[in-house]
Amino acid sequence: MAENGAVLYDPATRAERPLADPPPERFVARLRERGVAPLAVGRSIVATTEPHEVAVVETIHELGLELHVVFNKGAVMVLPSGVDKATGLAAALAELRLSPHNAVGIGDAENDHAFLAACECAAVVANALPAVKEHADLVTRRRSGAGVVELVERLVDDDLADIAPRLRRHRILLGTTADGRTVGLEPHGTVILVSGPSASGTSTVATAVLERVDEADRQFCLIDPAGDYDHPAFAQAVRLGDPGRVPTVEEVPRLLAEPGKDAVVSLVGVPLVDRPAYFATLLPHLLDLRARTGRPHWLVVNQAHHLFPAAPGPPSPALPPDLGSLLLVTPHPRLVARAVLEAVDTLVAVGARPDETVAAFAAQTRRAPPIQLPRRLATGELVFWRAAAGEPPKRLRLAPGHTER
Repeated sequence: MAENGAVLYDPATRAERPLADPPPERFVARLRERGVAPLAVGRSIVATTEPHEVAVVETIHELGLELHVVFNKGAVMVLPSGVDKATGLAAALAELRLSPHNAVGIGDAENDHAFLAACECAAVVANALPAVKEHADLVTRRRSGAGVVELVERLVDDDLADIAPRLRRHRILLGTTADGRTVGLEPHGTVILVSGPSASGTSTVATAVLERVDEADRQFCLIDPAGDYDHPAFAQAVRLGDPGRVPTVEEVPRLLAEPGKDAVVSLVGVPLVDRPAYFATLLPHLLDLRARTGRPHWLVVNQAHHLFPAAPGPPSPALPPDLGSLLLVTPHPRLVARAVLEAVDTLVAVGARPDETVAAFAAQTRRAPPIQLPRRLATGELVFWRAAAGEPPKRLRLAPGHTER
């Protein structure tokens, strides 16, 4: 991405794709008449240095042009309105079929604000301007190009795993405590189990979470064995499968290859006994897509006991260590394979007796059940337990979704 977001360049083919109009000739000519130097003219950009910003703004006003001025550590850049590094990044990611939620940006100056805000992780080099550092998730130890090398090395080492806890602004809202504090779900690499008796509100919780995942432009794939999610909350998602047709395992990742598409995969046409085998065949295709693109960001498995059944029954598909964010929904933990439950780091218990759900989950995962659990919940309440972190459970009021269940 070149010219502050105005041009895309492919090093492999040396092809250029302009994303904006060329600079008006009369504008460039007038600046030269006024003695503005140095003056560089690109495919779309016109650039000079301070203190010529006064002459630049006066010329834009004099000629009645729709241009805007961008500063970069003493450089003065003029571009068509609406063009910046963030718009250029969006065009580049669209061409690569990638999501900004899988992008790390690094910068150092005023013209990087919008670009860094668009990336999931915003990094700056050690000599970045203080105003840019204020909004960064990561500041490198080294300066300039050496700082970029440092960031790349960290990406290669562990994909910035240690940065994830800092990205609080990306958390998915779940609910509020009695004193009004908000509680959210980690957007990266969390495995959540939503559990409670039938008709206790598990699908209400899952729907509310998925609506917020969608509002954040994160891609989800919902595996729906029982056809429970055929409702308007997911009108924007593409539904695959019905009672008379089983979706092929190839068409699901083909759909999800587009970052803006969500999928609801209905398995109502698959016999109950065959569902674990179908899912075990589909899962590697989803994992391959995620290895290449980081998507889908969320995989949701409704009626998880159908696809990950506890013994006796068909063998459950192996759960890989890196599946992104995974949301499992089931009426009772004891119905789900123990190996899958042991991967769960967060439990959401709903229904009249959350203490029983928490106790069943703790027993299945060989954890000590927490003390002082509420025995009863009011409508719209839930128990939130970050079991893997060793935190005490919280009683929350669900932040409701738009769709009533």
